[in-house]
Amino acid sequence: MKRIKLLDKEFALSIPASDIKKAVWTVAQKLNHDLKDADPLIVCILNGSFMFAADLMKLIEFPCQVSFVKLASYEGTASTGTVKELIGFNETIEGRTIILLEDIIDSGITVSICVDMLAQMKAKEVVVATLLFKPEALRKNIKIDYAGIEIPNDFIVGYGLDYNGYGRNLPDIYSVIQ
Repeated sequence: MKRIKLLDKEFALSIPASDIKKAVWTVAQKLNHDLKDADPLIVCILNGSFMFAADLMKLIEFPCQVSFVKLASYEGTASTGTVKELIGFNETIEGRTIILLEDIIDSGITVSICVDMLAQMKAKEVVVATLLFKPEALRKNIKIDYAGIEIPNDFIVGYGLDYNGYGRNLPDIYSVIQ
């Protein structure tokens, strides 16, 4: 589909599923090379990262564990600037290498808070991997170790990303047009 409508907004195709698949594969290959001996805990930030995490995990070739945290910072099409922790960390973090997985990094607020939380829990190392990165929107000084695709500062849906809960199931990514 070239265009879709979700609630009161229209969206145009921006990143086809084939490009997403290539980006996920590229991130996985870099992680496989760099962290093959780290025995990391992969921490996925819900809700948005669930599709990226599932596809990435199928390509990871080293021993690892996976866990999920649920954080929220968006209402409608904009970040609120604050992050609510809805489901927290359950695993032992101290002394572990953590791969923090995010669907998209725009302002960097959510990742910054997560990295700080993991540092307080005495993680050995925190590596940040994201499918999508909006450099124009970045407001926090964070290190992004692995980014699949750099995108403009548009509001997008699909492949786990949503507009008021809708659109996460779309295999492609769409940008808002109105």
